[in-house]
Amino acid sequence: MADATIEKAGLLIVDKQAGITSHDVVSRCRKIFDTRRVGHAGTLDPMATGVLVVGIERATKLLGLLSLTTKSYAATIRLGASTTTDDREGEILTTADASGVTDDEIASGVADLTGDIQQVPAKVSAIKVDGRRAHALVRTGADFDLEARPVTVSRFDMLATRRDGDTDNGTPGVVDLDVAVDCSSGTYIRSLARDLGAALGVGGHLTALRRTAVGPFTLEHARTLDEVREDGRVSLDIDEAVKLSFPRRDISDDEAESISQGRWLEPIGMKGVYVVVDPHEQAIALIQEKGKRASSVMVVRPATLR
Repeated sequence: MADATIEKAGLLIVDKQAGITSHDVVSRCRKIFDTRRVGHAGTLDPMATGVLVVGIERATKLLGLLSLTTKSYAATIRLGASTTTDDREGEILTTADASGVTDDEIASGVADLTGDIQQVPAKVSAIKVDGRRAHALVRTGADFDLEARPVTVSRFDMLATRRDGDTDNGTPGVVDLDVAVDCSSGTYIRSLARDLGAALGVGGHLTALRRTAVGPFTLEHARTLDEVREDGRVSLDIDEAVKLSFPRRDISDDEAESISQGRWLEPIGMKGVYVVVDPHEQAIALIQEKGKRASSVMVVRPATLR
């Protein structure tokens, strides 16, 4: 027998508006879907907009299993000033005339920040320092340093360059760069802005950030909270979500019954986590093969819910 939590379960791909936190999105989704079982993957800063993956009901169990290791962004970097937060919401630390920075120098700086790099996260990040979040420590005035971490920037493309300011009238020249970035999870776009500005000797910070994709989920899947509130539907039901996110193995009704009751299947040589789907196109479980067993890492439809 089908269960209401299965029928309502799925992933909601939210196009987050600026000015609210990822937790705000979760809170609003709890009200819209009338459930406490809501979670999100991949936090977005309040300033940022774009793709935020939210799990509803049983799909919250998927969030830690989804391969969300690649992310894409559209951003604007301003050269000519550095800030305490490496974005426009922080206090200005330094200013410099960026009008003399050439396009070739910018291209060279971008190239140096592309590929496998070591990146120091922003101090307003959620990284823990001695058990406390870095952004919380910053507010206390504590002095600390974060260690560089390996990240991969697979794409760092210049889309447009705008130059502003009038040095003859005493207005420092700034350069705004519209960029597209594809990167590994854990990469901070604001840190790219900071490091590019530092390398060019004029300072830099982020003025706009929009996440365009997380793993397989893009803005094409996304809806605003207002749109979600109007129709009250998830973006992808739990079957669509797992079939989009994982490799697939088709199984028989007997095999589906077996795995839904916590038993295992015969391995077939598939690597990593994959989804097993019954003849009725229902996702039964996420499976991983080890030795002579293909056993579940998450049962999507336990026997009690089928």
